[in-house]
Amino acid sequence: MTDVVTSERLSAGTKVYLYTSLVIISAIVLIPLMTTALGGFKDLGDLRTNPFGLPVEWHAENYTDILFGDRYWRQMVNSLIIAALTVFLTVSVSAMAAFSFAHVRFFGADFLLNYFLIGLMFPAATAILPLFIRIRDLGLLNTYWGVVLPQVAFGLGMSILLFRNYFRNLPEELFQAAIVDGCGYMRFFWHICLPLSRPIIATVSIISFVGSWNSYILPLIILNSEKMYPWPLGIMVYRGEFGTAWQLVLAFITLTIAPTIVVFFLAQKHIIAGLTAGAVKS
Repeated sequence: MTDVVTSERLSAGTKVYLYTSLVIISAIVLIPLMTTALGGFKDLGDLRTNPFGLPVEWHAENYTDILFGDRYWRQMVNSLIIAALTVFLTVSVSAMAAFSFAHVRFFGADFLLNYFLIGLMFPAATAILPLFIRIRDLGLLNTYWGVVLPQVAFGLGMSILLFRNYFRNLPEELFQAAIVDGCGYMRFFWHICLPLSRPIIATVSIISFVGSWNSYILPLIILNSEKMYPWPLGIMVYRGEFGTAWQLVLAFITLTIAPTIVVFFLAQKHIIAGLTAGAVKS
């Protein structure tokens, strides 16, 4: 009912402005995606002379050759393993840490929280050299864990912040009733907080998954065997000494970003609910 009333109060100029803005934003997002997908159906000459138009001749073999090749699926499996491990560890560690910061009072909690949040200011690229040395000393070069652990470390700051804000906005009466019934912190976290936290779990999972799925620098530094490469490093296969098969690169990119788009749309409602939780406090 409120949405109907609000819609009726919008002036014609406001509606035109909103729809125009949405069309422009949609075009900014969709045009590069469509150009990439169509570029995968062209040959190299057509791609150079007609980069934004429809293919003069459709070359579906650019996609089928990649899809029916062993290299593509091996790289997808590598990316999936790395992303799954990253998501599991990030969600598990950040949820427990955020619950402690939200509901457990202990000395140094604010200092420790700020220490985690400092990581938001430093991307992984700024610590590539010390990261490589540390991973080498741990004997994790050319392993999944050598890529997963740094990704988890750099993703904890944002994940803890999102979980903590969500946990703090859960009704206080739930916690008080659980304490009266003899429920401890662990049981409250496992049986009450987590079942109510599906939106924020989905949000953090998608953010971690997409970040890991698209990660390029860390795998490039840590991995040195082609059989361990995730999909971002697979693009290098189509780059030769004297030229690059750009039509195959575009086809490969289209096939590899499609899973993230599908996952995002499937979890869209949970993501929006998780990001907006606590934005308005009653």
